[in-house]
Amino acid sequence: MSSNSIDFKGRVAIVTGAGGGLGRQHALALAARGAKVVVNDLGGARDGSGGSVSAAQAVVDEIKAAGGEAIANGASVTDFVAVQAMVKQAVDAWGRVDILINNAGILRDKSFAKMEVADFQLVVDVHLMGAVNCTKAVWALMNEQKYGRIVMTTSSTGLYGNFGQSNYGAAKLALVGLMQTLSIEGAKNDIRVNCLAPTAATRMTEDLFPKDMLEAFRPEAVVPAMLVLASQDAPNRTVLCAGAGVFEAAHITLTQGVWLGIGPDVPEQLAERLADVTSRDGEAVPQSGAAQGGNEVGKAKAGAGALKG
Repeated sequence: MSSNSIDFKGRVAIVTGAGGGLGRQHALALAARGAKVVVNDLGGARDGSGGSVSAAQAVVDEIKAAGGEAIANGASVTDFVAVQAMVKQAVDAWGRVDILINNAGILRDKSFAKMEVADFQLVVDVHLMGAVNCTKAVWALMNEQKYGRIVMTTSSTGLYGNFGQSNYGAAKLALVGLMQTLSIEGAKNDIRVNCLAPTAATRMTEDLFPKDMLEAFRPEAVVPAMLVLASQDAPNRTVLCAGAGVFEAAHITLTQGVWLGIGPDVPEQLAERLADVTSRDGEAVPQSGAAQGGNEVGKAKAGAGALKG
C-alpha cells in the first residue's frame, strides 16, 4: 500500500446484511485494513423470510482465518431492541463504534398494481427503518466520541426508478433524504454521513445481469467506494455510485427557476414557461433545504422590484 493508504486500524465497524454478497465483501475489506467488525446478518432468504446466524458466523470465520477480529450478530435491523443489543455487543467487546454500514435489505418486486401493501411496508421497514434503527443506536455514541462514519446503501432505483420496484425505490430514496439531514446534524461532531448506490451481481440481483457481465459486476468492484465513504478522510453528504469498477456521483439539484408572481393567470404562465423553469442552465446543488426558500426570496424580490421600476 502507498503511504496515504486507507487504514482502519483501531476502528470498530458494524456491517449489516454482511452474511453474503456486498455486505460480506464490505466486512472482509474493512477487516483486511485493520477494522474490528461486527458481522450482522439475519440469515434470511432474499424476500426476508427465515433466519440463521450461520451466514454471519461463516464471514467471521473467514475474517479470523485471515488474522482479523470479528464477531457475529443475527439481529433483524427491524428490531430496535435487538439492534441496541448489537451495538452494546460491539462496545462491550471493543469499547466504541466508529463505522456503520447500513447494507441490509430484501426484495419483494412486483408492479405497483399487483403489489400487496404488506410487501411495500416490509421493504420500507427493512431498508429505511432498519437503517434508522441502526443509525439511532450508534448516534449518541458517535456524538460522544466525536467521530463517526455512516454509509447508507441507496440505489439507482431510488434515484431514477425501475419497473416493478416501487417499494424498494421509495425506501432507497428515503435513505438519501435521511442522509441529507443527518450529515448536517452530525457535522459538528465529525460524524460524516454518505450514501452508496451500488450496481453489483449478488444473490439478490444476479438474475438481472447478462451472463457475460457477471464477472465485471462482482460485488468486490463496489467496495472501494465504501472504503472511501467510511474512511477518516471521507466526504460528507455525498451520493457515490459504483459498479464494474466505474465510480460516479449523483446530485439532487435546484434549477434557477423563474418568478411569475401571484395572480389568476399564473397557472397558464407556468404551463407556457415550464421549459424555462426546468432548464438546467445554472442549476446548483443546495447545501440545505433552506436554499430553495433563499432562491425564491431572491427571485421574488427581484421580480417585484422590476415591476415597481
